[in-house]
Amino acid sequence: MSDSATPNVVEFSVSELAQAVKRSIEDGFGHVRLRGEISGYRGPHSSGHAYFSLKDDGARIDAVVWRGSFGKLRFKPEEGMEVIATGRLTTFPGSSKYQIVIEALEPAGVGALMALLEARRKALAAEGLFDVARKRPLPRLPKVVGVVTSPTGAVIRDILHRIADRFPVRVIVWPVRVQGDTSAAEVAAAIAGFDALPEDGSGAVPRPDVVIVARGGGSLEDLWSFNEEIVVRAAAACRIPLISAIGHETDWTLLDHVADLRAPTPTGAAEMALPVRSELLDQVATFGVRLSGAARRGLESRRGELRSAARALPAGRNLIATAQQRFDLASGRLAHALETATRVHATRFARVSGRLSPTTLARAIATGGERLTRLGERAARAVEVALGRRRDRLDGAGKLLAVLSYRSVLARGFALVRDAEDRPVRAAAGVAVGAGLTLEFADGRLAVTAGAGPEGSGDAATGEARHAPRPQRRRPPGASQGSLF
Repeated sequence: MSDSATPNVVEFSVSELAQAVKRSIEDGFGHVRLRGEISGYRGPHSSGHAYFSLKDDGARIDAVVWRGSFGKLRFKPEEGMEVIATGRLTTFPGSSKYQIVIEALEPAGVGALMALLEARRKALAAEGLFDVARKRPLPRLPKVVGVVTSPTGAVIRDILHRIADRFPVRVIVWPVRVQGDTSAAEVAAAIAGFDALPEDGSGAVPRPDVVIVARGGGSLEDLWSFNEEIVVRAAAACRIPLISAIGHETDWTLLDHVADLRAPTPTGAAEMALPVRSELLDQVATFGVRLSGAARRGLESRRGELRSAARALPAGRNLIATAQQRFDLASGRLAHALETATRVHATRFARVSGRLSPTTLARAIATGGERLTRLGERAARAVEVALGRRRDRLDGAGKLLAVLSYRSVLARGFALVRDAEDRPVRAAAGVAVGAGLTLEFADGRLAVTAGAGPEGSGDAATGEARHAPRPQRRRPPGASQGSLF
């Protein structure tokens, strides 16, 4: 073929070819079920979409789950999980890749579910959620029982019937789906809702004393909602004692491990939550009979002990006979003793009454008056002598104070120099030139200004009077004079 010849081949642009391939793949593989192992899963993207790969021993394919489909998935993707993905094949022209858009996801058989369940159980057990120490005892006689289950079906009827037979109490049913895509979220919300009710009973709905989470039997896939982590964590956080009653006795879920008590069946959960009322009444009656018998036997025993003790004691008359005899003897002597005492006192009074004439009393009074007068005169003289001594001492102290006062020095022609703060000046070296000073004489004060001394060796207080002398009022002799300085 020459260079100028035109080849007989259709010419495509890159985009046209990419779109053609995209249509071919989508038309040929519009709906597929693909089995493989999840690889490279790191959780949903910030946009809500999930990106990972599916692989087997010989190939790998990219996978994407859009945000709308991710929320509806019954089983969320997990790294290393073998799954069966249902979706459609398409291409991503931006990178020349083909991928599967997953619309549904399920584990690849029971073995994959069991492996996932075991891995999840170990992870939650490592956090201590299944520890026996966390489990709480059930209340002896609950007043309100909360039940989380489907409102229809045999489970709720069995529970209500068993509670009515054993001990009728108030039952509050929180209806949920026990199977399906939203089942796990509804069960977790119901457990948290019961736990959020006010404990003091102030709410419109009373808070249950015990919660039963129940479901009938089914396959591992049917019971998978109770293996979800959201349900397990809600049960672990619940402060109300919780009984798990999922499936039959041979069925086990992660909720059974975290619950405070596991019941083999929903009916068994009702039996564990409440005692039998008739049995309690029989027990009370039995205890009443035993209590009456014990009280009767105790009274008989005490009565026998009292009789034995009474026989060992002497008679009551014998106990008081001696004391009664002494009392009779004393009462017989009492009248004679009173008469004798009266005569003795009458004789003593007669002897004394002769000395108690008016003349005797008057003489005694006169003698006491003279003695009191003499004592008063002596006291007056003693007071006068003491006052004279105190007066002489006071006069001497006043004269000594007048002699030692600095005012007597001023009276001899001296003057007292004071600074601007009215403090005495003791040396000329401490006075600055131009400082204001006050000279105090015996008859008054004079304000002056300090000037230079005649030879400059110090400061001298010189100047003219700024104010007229202020005569000072002389204090009377004996007044407080103060210190010279």
